[in-house]
Amino acid sequence: MTEPAPLPFAAPCRRLAPSAPWDWLRRAFADQRRAPLQSLAWGALTAAISLGVSAVAWRFGSYWLLLAMLSGFVFVAPLVAIAPYSISTQLARGEKPSFRACLNDQLRLRGTAMVFALVLLVIFLVWARAASMISVFFPFEADPGWRDLIPYLGIGSAVGSVFALLCFAVTAFSLPMMHERRVDAITAVVSSVNAVLRNKRAMLLWVTMIVASVLIGLATAFIGFIVTMPLIGHASWHAYRDTIDADAWPLNDDLPMSTGAQA
Repeated sequence: MTEPAPLPFAAPCRRLAPSAPWDWLRRAFADQRRAPLQSLAWGALTAAISLGVSAVAWRFGSYWLLLAMLSGFVFVAPLVAIAPYSISTQLARGEKPSFRACLNDQLRLRGTAMVFALVLLVIFLVWARAASMISVFFPFEADPGWRDLIPYLGIGSAVGSVFALLCFAVTAFSLPMMHERRVDAITAVVSSVNAVLRNKRAMLLWVTMIVASVLIGLATAFIGFIVTMPLIGHASWHAYRDTIDADAWPLNDDLPMSTGAQA
């Protein structure tokens, strides 16, 4: 009996047009219009969790802890996107999305989600520690001028960007890949990082869109998350289907293949 060919260490990726994220967002809007109840319900859950965590941080912590928690939202947001992946998957099958199917996918990926949650938690804790250390650069004068804030804001933004970009590269395509394919976490992460590095211009636009959606949510006291979080989840699913060529790995179930960008 012939042994199956060994799987590659990482899935190959397609070259993307710099404007590709606009198409992902367009298709995400289409998914949300086709399943508004399911999509917005998960968005409302995200908003409620965000509000609750922020309230706890403010009640039992301090301004600095709240700022670190809000900044760290980018680290846990990918885990919330599993439900929108499921909704987009059901729509791609021609099915009517259901909460039960979304929950089943959440349970099926609970092991993977736990591993990712642990990794992201470690990154977040390191970032929270870094955020508290950066506070030493904050001018504690009674009335500091804006020039006095430049070192604090500059260093804080630089350090936060490093953590955020690391998290983005690790999670951009790995969770959607594990949602669709029977693949281990290491292969999915390496595939994600490789795809991000090979499509820098498209990924720069994509990460800008994600940051904008988070800022909209924060500026609206998390109400904006009801729309933006599931929207980014749907778009992330289409981004994965257009970017990663994962045909070498078996499907978790029978999904129609993408007709997105070509290699």
